[in-house]
Amino acid sequence: MNDLLQRLSRVDACAVSDALDKLALPGAVSGMQRYSTDRRISGRVITVKLERDDGRPAASRHLSTTAVDGATPGEIIVVEQRTGIDAAGWGGNLSLGAKLAGVAGVIVEGSTRDVDEARGYDFPVFARAHTTRTARGRIVETGTNVPIVVGDVEVAPGDYVVADGSGVVFVTQADIARVLATAEAIAERERTMVMALNDGMRISQVMDRTYETMLKKS
Repeated sequence: MNDLLQRLSRVDACAVSDALDKLALPGAVSGMQRYSTDRRISGRVITVKLERDDGRPAASRHLSTTAVDGATPGEIIVVEQRTGIDAAGWGGNLSLGAKLAGVAGVIVEGSTRDVDEARGYDFPVFARAHTTRTARGRIVETGTNVPIVVGDVEVAPGDYVVADGSGVVFVTQADIARVLATAEAIAERERTMVMALNDGMRISQVMDRTYETMLKKS
């Protein structure tokens, strides 16, 4: 694991989101649910784009299997399923295959299914919603490692992501170094505040005026 990935694994989604705010960068996605584990995941992104099955030429393999087979251990698969069709962009066999391939988790802009299976495999799945309805005959894969959109964030292959109980946050390759440095400083400030509270300082003192301005753009 390289230094950037190690550092990313030590900060949570809120610290990274705060860093993006301070640097006036996009990347935070709200409304994603963590379905199958309680773990935070972080890593580099492999993307999958799904679209309505309208008879157009599409991948001949089952959706997301190209991404699973091509994944480097520790990477995170991010699936765009924004068709509006109630159909799962991820399922149980994919969860098992991804876990065995060393994939760190999956994030679905859309619905997932077979949640109990993913929980049994201890494989992290984040998604916008859940469903029982299959993708077969409804949606198809039209690209692997292509630009996609999650929430209102444009995501490219090789970008970085952190996902936990609070939400999902993406960081571009170009911005990762400065976002991490900012997130680490914010996380250290938060740790100092926690220590002060545990030492008996009043919350009104800990949450002083400087806290309100700590994300002011530099």
